Amino acid sequence: MASARRFVVVGNWDASVRDNGVERLANTLRTGPLNPNTEVVIGCPTWSYNIAKQHLPREVGIATQGSYKTEIVLNKRTSLEMTSNYGHDWVLLNDFESNDNLDENVRRALEADLKVIACVCETTDDRKNGRTREVLFRQLESLASAISDWSRVVVAFEALWASNTGVIATNQQVQEALALVRDWLRNNLGDNVADTTRIIYSGSVFPHNCHALAKLKDLDGFLVGSDALNFDFLQIVNASRSSHTALLMKQQQLKVTSHLIQGLREEYFHHKSLQRKRFPKRYI
Repeated sequence: MASARRFVVVGNWDASVRDNGVERLANTLRTGPLNPNTEVVIGCPTWSYNIAKQHLPREVGIATQGSYKTEIVLNKRTSLEMTSNYGHDWVLLNDFESNDNLDENVRRALEADLKVIACVCETTDDRKNGRTREVLFRQLESLASAISDWSRVVVAFEALWASNTGVIATNQQVQEALALVRDWLRNNLGDNVADTTRIIYSGSVFPHNCHALAKLKDLDGFLVGSDALNFDFLQIVNASRSSHTALLMKQQQLKVTSHLIQGLREEYFHHKSLQRKRFPKRYI
C-alpha cells in the first residue's frame, strides 16, 4: 500500500532566514529539477510569505508555521484571510512546547480549510526511559479526537533527541517509531486511515542518509529543518521513494512474469492432455 501514498517533503524555513535567503532558496527549487512524484511544501515565517509566493514554483505548497498561541490559527476568519492573501493551504504544527494543545491546533486549522502537518514528538528523556510507545500513543489519541478527515493530515514523527543534537537515528529506530504510529492508526481508526495517511520523519535527515530512509516501509517523506536552508534540500526532495518504488515495480514485474509463465505452463499441459486424448497411440 505504501506506493499509493504520495511522497511528501516539507522544508521548515525558520526565522533566521533573510529576504535574500528566501529568494535564493525559492529559486533553487524553481530551477530544480523536482521529482514530479514528490509533493513539496515549504513552511515559511510570516514575514516571508510574499517573497516565497513570488519565487517558489507554482506546484510547491506553502505552510503557515503556527500554534494555538499564535493568531494564525486562532480563529477561522483569520486563517481563511491569510490563506486568501498568501495562497498557502497548509499549516505546520511542530511547536513542542504547545503540544498539549495539539488537538485544538488541528481542529482550528481544519475548520479553516487548511491541510495539516502535525508533529508527534519524542524527547531524549522519552527515548532513554523507553517511553516511545506511551508518548506517541498519547499524542495520537489527542490528535485523533480533532480529526474527521484524515486525507488532509500528514503525521510527522519528530525525534527531538535526533534534531540538532549530533545524534543520528538509525533506520531501524525510525522504522520502529513510524510502525508504532501506523499500527495505532490501524488498531484505533481502521485499515483505510492506516493505509492512506502519510507518516513522515523529522530528525536527522541529510543527503547522505535520505535515500536509505526513503526505503523504509512506513516512511512517506521528511520534515527537514536546517538542511531546508541550503542546496542540500534539493537532494532530499529528489530522494523520494525512487529506489523503493523501483524495487516495488521490479517485484510487481516479477510477479506478473511468474503468473504469465504459470499460465503458459498450464496452457501447454492442457494442450498436451487434449492431444493424448485425441491421438492416444502417438503417446504410447
